[in-house]
Amino acid sequence: MKVTAALIAATAATASAFSSAPVGRSTTSLNEFAKGLVGGESVEPMPFRPGNDKSAKNFDPLGLSERAPEWVNWFREAELKHGRQAMLAVVGMVVPEFIRIPGEAYSFEAIPKVIDAHDALLDTSMKQILLWISLWEAMSFGALSNMNEFDREPGNFGFDPLGLMPKDEAGRKAMQLKELKNGRLAMVAIGGMIHGAIVTGKGFPYF
Repeated sequence: MKVTAALIAATAATASAFSSAPVGRSTTSLNEFAKGLVGGESVEPMPFRPGNDKSAKNFDPLGLSERAPEWVNWFREAELKHGRQAMLAVVGMVVPEFIRIPGEAYSFEAIPKVIDAHDALLDTSMKQILLWISLWEAMSFGALSNMNEFDREPGNFGFDPLGLMPKDEAGRKAMQLKELKNGRLAMVAIGGMIHGAIVTGKGFPYF
């Protein structure tokens, strides 16, 4: 039951990741950090950050937002895409430890460890996954090329089938910040999960 609830929650969060935002000409000043995109206002403590500011506010150690401001939207779009993939990957690493889809090739007997699924299904399911991901990515090329020419926010593909995105500006920014932070956490988490599974040779929770 807990696994089912977690899967539903993760699916809902992923759906909101593609949610659309009202179209309107932005009044954000280009002098604002990262063009005023959400995330720079974070105040999480970072005790090892150089300088006097020990929080995560406007954290950009490589200065990418200043050196390449025309690429800021692309950077954010790439971050959101990787974060969304990581959130799905975390679910995909945990759920198969308890539930498998029908088919002998996917059974617990055929693949006892989830970490071995990639190599075990390399000539079957993995090729299909690569094909569909490639097609989905190719479909976004047009939107990506027009990102700096129109009022499309980075990561916004107008996909919100559950209507999770709030209509008001404050609620919309809060939802965007939640997605951004959960995506960042998931990117770190999936790396730890994969390496934990490899090093310990055990399934979730990998010890």
